[in-house]
Amino acid sequence: MAARVLMRFSGRAALLLGLPALSCLGYEAYRRVQGSAVLHAVGKEEVLEQADYLYSCAETEKLYQLLLQHKDSDDAEFLWRLARASRDLTLLPGMEGKRKKQLTFEAFEYAKRALEKDEKCFAAHKWYAVCLSDVGDYEGIKVKIGNSYIIREHLERAIELNAKDATSLHILGYWCFAFAELPWYQRKVAAALFSSPPVATYEEALEFFLKAEEVDPDFYSKNLLMLGKTYMAMKDKQRAELWLTKAKDYPAHTLEDKEVHKEAVDLLKKLG
Repeated sequence: MAARVLMRFSGRAALLLGLPALSCLGYEAYRRVQGSAVLHAVGKEEVLEQADYLYSCAETEKLYQLLLQHKDSDDAEFLWRLARASRDLTLLPGMEGKRKKQLTFEAFEYAKRALEKDEKCFAAHKWYAVCLSDVGDYEGIKVKIGNSYIIREHLERAIELNAKDATSLHILGYWCFAFAELPWYQRKVAAALFSSPPVATYEEALEFFLKAEEVDPDFYSKNLLMLGKTYMAMKDKQRAELWLTKAKDYPAHTLEDKEVHKEAVDLLKKLG
């Protein structure tokens, strides 16, 4: 799935926040692990190293089972990874609705605990923001909009703690793009619920997408696509074509990469 959109109106941007799937994001390697995973690492560093390896290989189920053994840990490094793994399970094809909801709320609780254990952990802030956005699916539009302020605060805190994390920069860029793209009637709905609804501009979104690309070039096909879409929205055809072509030519290792490729091709055709 190219993006997890919390609230769609007539196929447009999310009213609250559209989030990319983020599976295996930040890793160039993508290959399958054959056979069963070894789940007997003893020390913290060994477990985390194994967890990061399984994440890089997109072994979501095995990663979840490994980290679930540490669900009662007081260590934020285990907890934010478990939040991410729980969320990644919800993105798997064919996930049953009841189980998906359960995992969504479990992921949020793990992220919340990670943040409580270590407020200075940038990844805890990042995944708290992502998981808070996810639970908004189940809590109504007013809660979603209210949460959006908190989401941005935690993304900004994550970037403050680690300015070199391309993922946080990308997600904040996506946040800005979603609100910049809202048509007037959706803004009116938001304004009816909040006196000062969240606002953002394409220029803000562009700044974060470009920064993400600067700190980790070609780290994510979706970031290339969003750069192209942002330049399209800003009526800069030349730069839009440049980034959409990069997105089109990005090696398609994942389902999301393939969907990005298709969308980039379609948008390039529209640009003529």
